[in-house]
Amino acid sequence: MHKRLFTPGPTEVRAEILKELATPQIHHRSPECAELYGQIQPNLQQLLYTENPVLLFASSSTGAMEAAVTNLVAKRCLNCVNGAFSARWHDIAAGNGVPCDVLEAPWDRAIRPEQVDEKLATGEYDAVTLVFNETSTGLMNPLKEIAEVVKRYPEVMLLVDAVSAMAGVKIDTDALDLAFVLAGVQKAFALPAGLTVAAVSEDALARAESVPPRSYYFSLPQMAKYHRRNQTPSTPAIPQMFALNAQLTAILEEGLEARFERHAAMAKTVQEWAKTHFDIYPEEGYWSSTLTCVRNTREVDVAAMIDALARGYNLRLANGYGAIKGETFRVAHMGDTQPDEIAGLLRAIEAVLGL
Repeated sequence: MHKRLFTPGPTEVRAEILKELATPQIHHRSPECAELYGQIQPNLQQLLYTENPVLLFASSSTGAMEAAVTNLVAKRCLNCVNGAFSARWHDIAAGNGVPCDVLEAPWDRAIRPEQVDEKLATGEYDAVTLVFNETSTGLMNPLKEIAEVVKRYPEVMLLVDAVSAMAGVKIDTDALDLAFVLAGVQKAFALPAGLTVAAVSEDALARAESVPPRSYYFSLPQMAKYHRRNQTPSTPAIPQMFALNAQLTAILEEGLEARFERHAAMAKTVQEWAKTHFDIYPEEGYWSSTLTCVRNTREVDVAAMIDALARGYNLRLANGYGAIKGETFRVAHMGDTQPDEIAGLLRAIEAVLGL
């Protein structure tokens, strides 16, 4: 039996969207596919408050992270690390031979703008990677404030992993001057996994033309060339494109501000509950709007709790990630999840734990 997902990716997908995956296939070089791509583009731009191209990757978010650092670092990259996925971005850069350094903070602490400023003042870097919303910790880094710092260094590009924030939190791409901002659609978009979107600035695309090729599949110049034709260089994830097109229409019908407010309201509910019964892992002031990482102050058996919710209520939660597994658990409040569903989930947890 299906378990209703309250995990921070993949998230629950509505039946209407799942049906879009069964749309009869079309050829990826046909006018119909170009038309589909062309319908998706302005809606993605509206969602991301950008006039930049929004490229489609038939990969997980990790692929787009790799594209960013292999195409856009000409000199040296500063990787801001305060969680598992920001650490992964550093590993990706280093693994591809991209010159890079780490700016590290504890997992429960935000990256501070002044820390970034201090590093960039050395003149050693032409790119910064930042995870906006750390899925591993439920910490939301101060993107706006860090972006303002980066703007003071015209040669430095800000590359942003917005994987568990995009479509749940406003991302003002052009106002923040983001060179590259990416997200997989299996989180706040509430879509099946297998597709990643990334808004890429024209300045970033120009730099990618000058950086010696480090990748074939993830070549931004090639993707941009085909993007202008409403195509992708290789076969795209056509079923996911149909689903994305339908979901973007639904998101815009809900209204972006209404969607963001719904996410904020659900976050407040879960955060208040967590503070009442447990605690919250990241420092206050930097709590995520799309997932809450609950600090296990009661020392409950998290794996047993998750199993009991699955067996007794057909609900699925997520354990803590990596180094904080068992010490925390994560409650997602993103995508198409509604406030009454969150209330029901919290009552189920209380019943399982006898709270």
